[in-house]
Order: sequence, then C-alpha cells, then structure tokens
Amino acid sequence: MNRLVTVLTVLVSMMTLASCSAAADFQQNQTQLETHAQQWRSLEYQGTPSPRHEAAFVEYQGKFYALGGRRIQSVDVYDPQTSQWHQGTPPPFQIHHVQPVIYQDKIVFAGAMTGGYPTEPPVKNLMYYLPLQDRWEVGPAIPTNRLRGGAGAVILGDQLYLVSGIQNGHTDGHVPWLDRYDFVSDQWTVLADAPRSRDHFQAAFINGKIYALGGRRTSKATGQVFSLTVPEVDVYDIQSDNWKTLPRHQNIPTPRAGSMSLTVEPYIVVVGGETQRATPAHNEVEAFNVRTEQWYSWPNLVEGRHGSGVILHQGKLWTGLGSGARGGKPELTTLEALELPAIPLD
Repeated sequence: MNRLVTVLTVLVSMMTLASCSAAADFQQNQTQLETHAQQWRSLEYQGTPSPRHEAAFVEYQGKFYALGGRRIQSVDVYDPQTSQWHQGTPPPFQIHHVQPVIYQDKIVFAGAMTGGYPTEPPVKNLMYYLPLQDRWEVGPAIPTNRLRGGAGAVILGDQLYLVSGIQNGHTDGHVPWLDRYDFVSDQWTVLADAPRSRDHFQAAFINGKIYALGGRRTSKATGQVFSLTVPEVDVYDIQSDNWKTLPRHQNIPTPRAGSMSLTVEPYIVVVGGETQRATPAHNEVEAFNVRTEQWYSWPNLVEGRHGSGVILHQGKLWTGLGSGARGGKPELTTLEALELPAIPLD
C-alpha cells in the first residue's frame, strides 16, 4: 500500500512538472511573439520590380502581386520559392490608394483612386485582376452617391465591406461610410456609419468584427494633408451592425496614415506609415492583441515605408516597395521579411 501511494505521488509530481513546463513554454513563446526576438531581414532577389507606392501588395496562391500605384505600369509578380520577379499585364488606367482583397480567383480593388494629385477622383467600379489569366476586368459599379477612394476593405464569405475613405482625392470629403457588396446577389447595402471619418488606412477583420486602425482625415483644402492622423480604433460588429470606439488607452501607439494592416490571430498588425514628418517614412510595427486588448511593439522595419501592403506567408511577414518618405519619393523596390515564432495561439 505504501509503495502504491509512493508511485502515485511520483506520477502526480511528474504530471504537475510537465504541466508547469508546458505552461512555461507557452508563456515563453507568447512573450517571444509579443517582444519579438527576431528582426526584419532585407531580401535579395532576381528581376527588377517597378518602383511604386500607393499600390497593392498581396498574396495569391503562394505568389506575391504588386499592382497599381501612381502611373500605369506592369503588374509585378514575386515567387518567394525562387526569389524571382516577373511582369504581368498593366491595368487599363491608374489605380491607386486601395486595399486589395481576394475573392475566389480575383484580386479585387474597391474604394480606389485614379488620376493625379491632389483631386484624384474615385474609381467608379470594382476592378478585378485575375492572376491565373493575367488579365484585368471591370467589375460592377459602385453607387454614385457612395464613391470614394483611400478606403479600407475586407472580405467575409461572399461579401465585401468598404470602410470610410475620401471623395475628392487629397483635397476634402473624407467620410465615415460603411457599405457592403454581395457578390452573389450583386447588391450594395448601406450600413451604419463609423464613429469618425478616416482615409489612407487599411481595415482588418477578426472574430466577427472589422477594425479601422490608423489613417487620417486628409485635407489639402485647409493645408492639412498629413497632420490630421486618427489615433482612435473603431470596431464594427457585423452581427449587430453597431460600431464602438475602444477606450483612449487603446489608441494606436503611433498614429499614422498610409500604414499596412494584417490579421495574425489573435493580433492585428499595423506596419509602417507616414505623418507630418517629412523623412523617413515610419518603420514602426505595432500589434494589437484582441484577447488582451493591449498593443505591443514588434521589431521595426529595416526601411520605413508607406503605401504598400503586408503579407503573411509560410510563417513570415513580408512587405516591400512603397515610398521611403512622406509623399511619393523615394519609391522603393526593396523587400524584407520577419520570421514569426511558431507558437500555439489558441
């Protein structure tokens, strides 16, 4: 009997130690993700991508696509397996200031601008690029009274959500609008306005909610193109069609526009950006944990940049191109990546 008690005691002790060890490992990995021992690394590649900013940079079936931006130029396609770039078909006109989303076999552009600074008109239709066919299509019209550019966009199932934006390029007309487009029924629906206007930002979706983070209220009409950054984080609950603003202590730590957003559960990561500061562009990378409702600083980019995108692929964050200072110059052709620690997130 005593021997049995001793054996059971030893087993319980071993299980307790194993449990404590697993908890410690998880905590260590979680801390590693939030403090990030890794650093961004500049990448070498073959081929020559076009310099571009206010452009799309997005992944489709394992390849990275750089599309649009100021000027009409070829689509650039990067293969991370071979580190090579090659070119695709240019768009039929300038498409810029847009957050791309993927729907089925299409890269979708909604809430984009076209033309030259400072009164760039909004693009009147959804635009599609079909990567496997290397061709562009004009999609359905956006309602005339809801046209704007510099908007955020997210996809949920067969529905596209278009968030905020600005009606008159960089001059004036920023709006708090939220619209939903259903690809199956070909119907647009006006939803509840956000608590505030913003443009030059990217939206993110996680846990049934749309987050509007970063951006500004661009106003060349009042001489405030870059200065009216938006620190508040606004959250839209899709099921209830209601918005809320997070408490002030949960404002984005570094308010900026032209930033790039991406969901890496349970985080929303905001990368780069521009502000009133002329040079360089922002290199901050900040992540909001939707579970703890706290912001964390992740390693800075090698080069500050804005007006591009950020991709999650094979356990790494990837970004590239964009502008290295406020406004449009210098346009960058560089790529960099950050390896994320492999941890259980659930």
